[in-house]
Amino acid sequence: MDHLDELEAQSIYILREAFARLKKLALLWSLGKDSNVMIWLARKAFFGRVPFPALHVDTGKKFPEMYAFRDRFGKEWDLDLKVEPCPPIDAVDPTLPPAARSAARKTEGLKWALNKYGFDGLIAGIRRDEEATRAKERVFSPRGLEGGWDVRDQPPEFWDQFNASVPQGAHLRVHPILHWTEADIWAYTKRENIPIIPLYLSKEGKRYRSLGDADITFPVASTASSIDEILTELDGTKVPERAGRALDHETEDAFERLRVAGYL
Repeated sequence: MDHLDELEAQSIYILREAFARLKKLALLWSLGKDSNVMIWLARKAFFGRVPFPALHVDTGKKFPEMYAFRDRFGKEWDLDLKVEPCPPIDAVDPTLPPAARSAARKTEGLKWALNKYGFDGLIAGIRRDEEATRAKERVFSPRGLEGGWDVRDQPPEFWDQFNASVPQGAHLRVHPILHWTEADIWAYTKRENIPIIPLYLSKEGKRYRSLGDADITFPVASTASSIDEILTELDGTKVPERAGRALDHETEDAFERLRVAGYL
């Protein structure tokens, strides 16, 4: 197998382990390149159909292109799509910086969805190379009663031996693409011909490398108008993937505070 085959096989193994060992599972669909690859992998893992809901925790502030993508491919991929709202910004921690406070609405919306559906497992499309705090994650990551994450109390994972025991009254986060890189995501997207949102491609000298809420996500300078050009650009750039996310430019601990509280 080549590199992408090995990544795919490992991710499919993780998805099948989660499905076999957890009672009530959902896949978090943020509509971006990573979660679209996750859905593609889940369809492969389960012979063409995702056997658990795709959950979109909707802030109501995504780009119009993202909502159009969701509406089209939610139907084309035959997803059991559940769209759950987020609370108003007044309901979240007022001590957080502005962008982090806006992002925290998603954490609270996710807690509402967990209470509503009683999921004991959530599949999330985070990667270790995205951000320093995410580099500390496990593939099967236990969460507390309020969805919190204790970075100091993570189970060891050796040789694909995963601890899938769900904390009493809480849930596990499952990360099937944790070991992938941004370049891997794009190379696999190209190989599999996975649909993408046009915002990822350059227009007038700018494109988005990471997609979130429209008011706290900004494009970066780029001339890459195809996946091949994106891969070439990534090979030589030193600009972080999340450079266009306002959240990542706020106080040093803002992102970690969100993650500890249950943010993706």
